[in-house]
Amino acid sequence: MVTADPARPMRADARRNYERIVAVAKEAFTADGVDVPADDIAKRAGVGAGTLYRHFPTRDKLIEAVYRDEIDGLAQQAYDLLDELPPGKALETWLATHVVYVVEKHGLAMTLKASVDAGSEVFGWCQARLRAAADTIVKAAQDEGVLRADVAGVDILRLGHGLGSAASKASEEDTKRLLTIVLDGLRTP
Repeated sequence: MVTADPARPMRADARRNYERIVAVAKEAFTADGVDVPADDIAKRAGVGAGTLYRHFPTRDKLIEAVYRDEIDGLAQQAYDLLDELPPGKALETWLATHVVYVVEKHGLAMTLKASVDAGSEVFGWCQARLRAAADTIVKAAQDEGVLRADVAGVDILRLGHGLGSAASKASEEDTKRLLTIVLDGLRTP
């Protein structure tokens, strides 16, 4: 979660409003595109326009917050899976989750990514957050001895994106088969 002033933590009610606005904006952007009027987002979130603009003075700031939240959620899943599953299974599950994310959120993700400057702090943070999660889950699977030593975290991200792009044009059965082929290639002999 991003606050307007990182040196000053948000009050609990302000944090709830911020999170609700981001969640509603994500839903609205998914359903209607990023050109949804800000007043509609405020209304759907149950806040006044002033509250929305206090948190997000521009549409770009709201888009950045939604993009950051999406990427943060995907990255956090890697850590959560490592807490719940053995590392190899966590990696398999996270790669499958990444594929589903690319298929289901492709339009939203591409729109958000296109709206966020590649040189921006938000883009850099998102890239670092996702790569750190990928590196962590890859290292854990390698330490467990189930993942080839020459695999890097960024490889998993690229494979997830590639499989997701292919899966958008394939049946569910074909997608599962492709995922199995990729996972078989990643495992230690």
